[in-house]
Amino acid sequence: MYDSLILRTVARLMLPLLIVLSVFMLLRGHDEPGGGFIGGLLAASAIILRIVSDGPRAAQELLPINYLTLAATGVLLAAFGGVIGLLFGEPFLKGLWFAQEIPGIGKIGTPLLFDIGVYLTVVGITVHIALMLAEEPELYPMEEQTLELHDKKM
Repeated sequence: MYDSLILRTVARLMLPLLIVLSVFMLLRGHDEPGGGFIGGLLAASAIILRIVSDGPRAAQELLPINYLTLAATGVLLAAFGGVIGLLFGEPFLKGLWFAQEIPGIGKIGTPLLFDIGVYLTVVGITVHIALMLAEEPELYPMEEQTLELHDKKM
């Protein structure tokens, strides 16, 4: 099923490029087109390309975490980015920035924290859905037995 040498080679070459592009889109997203959602989709597409080329196990070995936990962490981080405004007596999700600029990135503030949360959420959910769609029966032997029992009843 995953026997295309060209696809495997291109996927391995494209993975770091897509990840760097996704981080670039994440960092420039508040003032220009981009942001956490687009950056997250780019990172997820890099991982999904590995799923298509080498199978689900390659993606799980690439980033050995639970992708739903990554998504939940992103939601909490995005919410925390909004709560910071409340701590300073401002409305929820009010953008607050540090006074000092970082060369090459610009001003850092709560919108970037929110965007990072969105980025992690999009990567986690999108890759988790892709892994569910690409499940291989030998990875889940109990489900295979359940399917066999269900087929016998019908």
